[in-house]
Amino acid sequence: MLLGTWNLENLYRPGGRFGPKDKAAYEAKLASLAATIKALDPSVLGVQEVGDPEALTDLAGMLEGNWHTTLSEHADERGTRVGFLSSLPVSVVADEDRFPAPLRPVQISDAGKPVARAGRGVLAVTVSTRAFFFDAAVCHLKSKLLSYGGGRFQPRDEGERARFGAYALNRRSAEAALVRSVAGRLLRGDGREHDVVVLGDLNDEVSAATTQILLGPPGSEIGTPGFDQPDKGDAQRLWNVAPRIPAEQRYSRIHAGRRELIDHVLVSRGLLGLVTAAGTGVPGSTATALPSVRDENPAVRRDARGSDHAPVWIRIER
Repeated sequence: MLLGTWNLENLYRPGGRFGPKDKAAYEAKLASLAATIKALDPSVLGVQEVGDPEALTDLAGMLEGNWHTTLSEHADERGTRVGFLSSLPVSVVADEDRFPAPLRPVQISDAGKPVARAGRGVLAVTVSTRAFFFDAAVCHLKSKLLSYGGGRFQPRDEGERARFGAYALNRRSAEAALVRSVAGRLLRGDGREHDVVVLGDLNDEVSAATTQILLGPPGSEIGTPGFDQPDKGDAQRLWNVAPRIPAEQRYSRIHAGRRELIDHVLVSRGLLGLVTAAGTGVPGSTATALPSVRDENPAVRRDARGSDHAPVWIRIER
């Protein structure tokens, strides 16, 4: 079984404020996305940046067989949300956007009230087959892209840039705490017995503090001396599979010419033992072809084919 996460980048139907300008550009985007999904052949794919629910339905209709779409009810100001595209039926067990108490609201701009909710919801489902029973959560944390009000993507000065960078980091941290709270409940006290996978665009790399929040007790990451030393913390831990991805594939986006792995798959202890492979892009491919994204205004790529992210995936076998 293959599980993955993929930011579909601005998946809207044409004609709106954020989507492709015409039907031809929309159909080209769908065709590109569908080709990748067909080659990937996932059982469960966590997706991000679904702007129009109908667009995900259109995408599913281009795939062979019966596909199920499941979306969060909590969208951001552009209408994008997270969800699942799956060849298996799933059942929703959580869809949350409020920061866990007693975490207080966070400041997100120079003016206005602090916010107590994530920009996009965290959606969790149960997957059940004859061979597997696990919970999967999908998320999309606050982007590193900074906007400054009034439609500006450039700051007035470096002081403003620094402040808004801090606001974005604080919000992403609070959203990571929400994801960890949801994951903690899914683990039900012991991830050695209850299988959980977290799929998401975390908008930061493996060693980032916000990414580390999701792991739980430190000290047993893949590749560290503690990895092969089970302890009580294993019941609550999640493991990032990034070190299992071949080094030449270990990126999911290219920003200003620099490769970065900002999309991640994390698994509980019981599920970790079932992971037989991990990668980015299409399994078996020798390279992940991605555009180098530089412009800070997301509207620049509204007519782009495909996505500026590569899917990140794991294969599990029992």
